[in-house]
Amino acid sequence: MADDRMKQVGAFLARQGILVAFLLFMIGFALANHRFIAIDNVLGVIRSSAILGVMALGVTFVVISGNLDLSVGSMMSFSTIVVLDLHDKLGPALAIPAMFAMTLALGALIGFLVGYLRLNSLIVTLGMLSAIHGLTLTYSGGKNMDIADKAGTWFGGIGRGSVLGIPGPILIFGLLALVLSVTLAKTPFGRKVYAVGGNGTAAIFSGIPRARVVFMTYIISSFCVATAGLLQASRSLGSQNTVGQGLELDVLAAVILGGASLLGGSGTVFKTVIGVLILGFIQNGLLLVGLEFYVQYVVTWVIIILAVWLDVAAKRGRILSPIA
Repeated sequence: MADDRMKQVGAFLARQGILVAFLLFMIGFALANHRFIAIDNVLGVIRSSAILGVMALGVTFVVISGNLDLSVGSMMSFSTIVVLDLHDKLGPALAIPAMFAMTLALGALIGFLVGYLRLNSLIVTLGMLSAIHGLTLTYSGGKNMDIADKAGTWFGGIGRGSVLGIPGPILIFGLLALVLSVTLAKTPFGRKVYAVGGNGTAAIFSGIPRARVVFMTYIISSFCVATAGLLQASRSLGSQNTVGQGLELDVLAAVILGGASLLGGSGTVFKTVIGVLILGFIQNGLLLVGLEFYVQYVVTWVIIILAVWLDVAAKRGRILSPIA
């Protein structure tokens, strides 16, 4: 009976190791500072993490399919600058769909290169990181963007407003996470994404259109990036043309922290959300504890390593690798 119970506990940890780590971090920071679990602080952390989280949702599809997307940071800068610029030229009602169309076109280009031409995703998206950054600077003329009439536009309500006390970015993040989670877990397309990432050759011989599936993962990723750019622009009503620079690494860290494998074939949207929240609450908790910002970088790295180790150790049922 005891052995069966231990096996059940081990099986639970194997499935939810990262969630256990998240709960442990929350309890630890809550004991260190009671303000950590205050409703205002919790909502503030989730709201500030929503932009990163929305981007991570799309990258989850790309990583599960066995590829990478390092262009999301530059693409988010592009989306933010474009929608702010078009806001004053066309009005927000036209600026938003125009920005989404332009961002999706960039995603389609990457998807075509990786999916149909079978180019290495790391090389393609690393190159696109620089190319889109240059495109953003060219579009903006090297200048930052601001909305002229900040008080007279409804555009700010998207990123600054709330519904029943819940900030708009949190609602958008939650709704998008729900839709994409169902898409990945419950639809034929989601099963194809797992199949392509698990064994691309076998997927092709099984009749799965690998190129089309990979192409669509980049479309989903670019849609999420456009949504993040919209939230960023609406929240600030102005932006530097490098606002997304470096975010691609944070996004990838959140996805991997959530349990997705860089080799493809594994990961869930729910665990990516947990990975995003772990990053957000770690930074907030360290701030409340009073650590200097440069110390926070090191402590954050240590905590991330411990969280990933807990998840991996729980899955294999032992602390060290059997070949260590």
